[in-house]
Amino acid sequence: MFTGIVEELGEVAAVEHLGDSSRFTLRGPLVTQDAKHGDSIAVNGVCLTVVDTGDGTFTADVMAETLNRSSLGALAAGSRVNLERPLALGGRLGGHLVQGHVDGTGTIVSRTPGQHWEIVKIALPAHLARYVVEKGSITVDGVSLTVVDAADDHFTISLIPTTLALTTLGIKQPGDPVNLEVDVLAKYVERLLGQGRSTGTAAAAVEESLR
Repeated sequence: MFTGIVEELGEVAAVEHLGDSSRFTLRGPLVTQDAKHGDSIAVNGVCLTVVDTGDGTFTADVMAETLNRSSLGALAAGSRVNLERPLALGGRLGGHLVQGHVDGTGTIVSRTPGQHWEIVKIALPAHLARYVVEKGSITVDGVSLTVVDAADDHFTISLIPTTLALTTLGIKQPGDPVNLEVDVLAKYVERLLGQGRSTGTAAAAVEESLR
């Protein structure tokens, strides 16, 4: 489990393509300080398992499922990545509960600079739109963010100087893909109340349960 508070702006050291999978070597001196085989590290919001560690680096195998569902397949040596270690039990929850299980990818549509921040508009896959709400939480490339506006095909986020300076969101450009993870609590609520049914049917189910 992660919080979406990026610890380190790392770098892809090497990528080895192995048919329907890839092995990544990633450089991150901070997140590898206490990393060992079998640990988890989130890379651009994707939870990966550490296979081996070196001098400030770690390797991870990325299967076809992950490559198909995320933007990791577009990474190459030299690409910058957001890195985060798992939440320590008893630690502060600075962002929101993040699993590191990417739900899909979006595309940066535009960037609008402000005096002390920047508004970024991101195209949203249709099947994820119902989970994104104004002032709700969403994870973009592993960064926990608050939704400013939500529509059927896009949403906007406001980035503060710290986020722009310390994560890849400061260098992403219109047209670039980003990994998206919606709030897992919203998906559980949908499942429990409506089993994926329409809003009207779900509301009727709630009303029936209260009788």
